[in-house]
Amino acid sequence: MDIELLRTFLEVNRTRHFGEAAEALYLTQAAVSARIKQLESILGVKLFDRLKRDIQLTPEGHRLLRYADLLISGWRKARQDVSVGGAAQQLAIGGSVRLWDVALQEWFVSLRRQLPEVAIIAECHSPDFLTRRLLDGLLDVTFMLEPAQLDVLHVRKVALVQLVLVSSEVGQSVEEALGQNYLMVDWGLAHAVEHRRIFPDAPEPHVRVGQATIALNHLLKIGGSAYLPARMVADDIATGQLHLVEGAQTIERIAYAVYPVRSAKTPLIKEALRLFEYKVDLDELREYE
Repeated sequence: MDIELLRTFLEVNRTRHFGEAAEALYLTQAAVSARIKQLESILGVKLFDRLKRDIQLTPEGHRLLRYADLLISGWRKARQDVSVGGAAQQLAIGGSVRLWDVALQEWFVSLRRQLPEVAIIAECHSPDFLTRRLLDGLLDVTFMLEPAQLDVLHVRKVALVQLVLVSSEVGQSVEEALGQNYLMVDWGLAHAVEHRRIFPDAPEPHVRVGQATIALNHLLKIGGSAYLPARMVADDIATGQLHLVEGAQTIERIAYAVYPVRSAKTPLIKEALRLFEYKVDLDELREYE
């Protein structure tokens, strides 16, 4: 099967529009339509219901989704394995959206500098999707805050992420910081439970965001307050753009590396994890205030 047929199928599903899929793939709309028809002919099923202004997957299309992604990912790994010709090792890594900008970016740079001979595939997905790809053998190691506890997976602590309450305003009390301009960052279920335990009387946040970078950008450009990683906001506190909220409890979250218990790449994974350093001095951070 032509792998490009599957790429086209996934792009049409993503955009739900043949014209937009054609633009993304640098093809004509007729070519996209022809590829989908060819794929449907090969499989002997209809993949999309083409309504007037809407395109929806058929039940058969839904079943193909996972296999299409697996086939494309497997082909990408196989192609890279062949292309390096055994002269270099390969490592496929994945990180949760919450962790990439917070703890993984600097480690990734260190990995490339210290192990330049290693071929890298790096991905960012939700924890559930990362776990599935790890179990399917499409990733060698993943990083997340709340890993699944499975016998076939080794779970290792790699970082302590310290979340501090910061505000764009000077001298705010905890109650003021948790008021109307508070942004609730999604750090997972455990964080939500801990947040409610610490602040049982806090009002329901007006704004909720899924990434720390979204909240940080909001604080710097519009104002407000949020629980953000101490390491992420250190420079902004030093320059006076953000301020620690006095009396607010620090919330700690642990980042984990997850990889198969039985893997031929375990020595390489352990070598890569030794480059993981994530530290921050909270006392030094408070000296900026």
